[in-house]
Amino acid sequence: MSSGATHRAIEAVWRIESARLIGALMRVVHDVGVAEDLAQEAFIAALERWPATGIPENPGAWLMTTAKNRAFDHLRQRKMRQRKHGEFQQDTAGLPPAGPDFDESVDDDVGDDLLRLIFIACHPVLSKDGRAALTLRLLGGLTTDEIARAFLVPEPTIAQRIIRAKRTLGEACVPFEMPHGLDLPTRLSSVMEVIYLIFNEGYVATNGDDWTRPELCQEALRLGRILAELLDDEAEVHGLVALMELHASRLPARTGASGKPILLLDQDRSRWDRLLLHRGLAALGRAEALKQPLGPYALQAAIAACHARTRVAAETDWTRIVALYDALVELTQSPIVELNRAVAVSMAFGPAAGLELVDALEGERALKSYHLLPSVRGDLLMKLGRHAEARVEFERAASLAQNARERTLLLARAEESRTWPSSGRPM
Repeated sequence: MSSGATHRAIEAVWRIESARLIGALMRVVHDVGVAEDLAQEAFIAALERWPATGIPENPGAWLMTTAKNRAFDHLRQRKMRQRKHGEFQQDTAGLPPAGPDFDESVDDDVGDDLLRLIFIACHPVLSKDGRAALTLRLLGGLTTDEIARAFLVPEPTIAQRIIRAKRTLGEACVPFEMPHGLDLPTRLSSVMEVIYLIFNEGYVATNGDDWTRPELCQEALRLGRILAELLDDEAEVHGLVALMELHASRLPARTGASGKPILLLDQDRSRWDRLLLHRGLAALGRAEALKQPLGPYALQAAIAACHARTRVAAETDWTRIVALYDALVELTQSPIVELNRAVAVSMAFGPAAGLELVDALEGERALKSYHLLPSVRGDLLMKLGRHAEARVEFERAASLAQNARERTLLLARAEESRTWPSSGRPM
């Protein structure tokens, strides 16, 4: 194997094994920054040795053994420093012993360690941006540069977010443990929020020149699948995975050859990924089979399933979608969900009914700078033949849109409104 191929293989192993390594190390060193550093040292050792010796038969085990040795050295040095400063008795309580017992403490409960790491990286004590960056770093194995390119922000900004997140976790003395009792729903909600934030940034990029960033969707899907495997009895986790699988299935059809956005009702459904569709519907089935009340993600997945089960857009059951949105609005009280419901109402009962609901949302502070509000309003006005008003709305939407592709699409619709009517197109 060439040197370049070996390095690519090592990086692939790192992506697969890094979270497991950091989780196991975190349990014994009690510091997420130190755990990541020790795992990185094992990775560097692999980069130095494997090109000459070849990739081991079990690369994950090799990395774990190397990381354990690094952790043992770290703990031994820490104990020596504590002895020197007279702090040994006070500060070493709970540290694992050297030798076989230490080896066992690292190897046990790998799945639990990974789940604990997910809850640490997505802890609500961190900012939303900090949670997303730390999650991609610790659980995705992405470099700072890769995360920065994915979110189109400067690399130093991402580096500072990660450093600040680690420092915040340390200062807050967040324990490396599973939340229990009443804490679990809140903490789990934070985890799912971060995973879906990452997915959404890939599905509809908030800025930049590309409308989608599939690599972020893939990373969020990987994290969601891990979470669903570890928390198999949580219906909403399966609902989140179902939602992401079903939306991701549309990615091949969401853009044309030039990268131009293609909206939902215009998409060639033969290009939808059938494997992801089946996986999404199966995940939704698992959520429903648990007989728990459907949460926001599962309800959105049920809406996506209405589209997934139709061969052509004209067969869509918009009445059922409206009913699902009714339940979602009641659960979330979200103006954005109400806007989406208005689109469904317009498809089921006509543009005038939808426009009435949209007009009622004009005063919502949460939608003040939301470009899809004037976009939806412009679309409904076009359907009603009010072209001049529609043009104003599309131009307003374009001025608010941060993504270049989306802005171009909205300006094209504004120009289109000058000459002929256009049917609405949900995104």
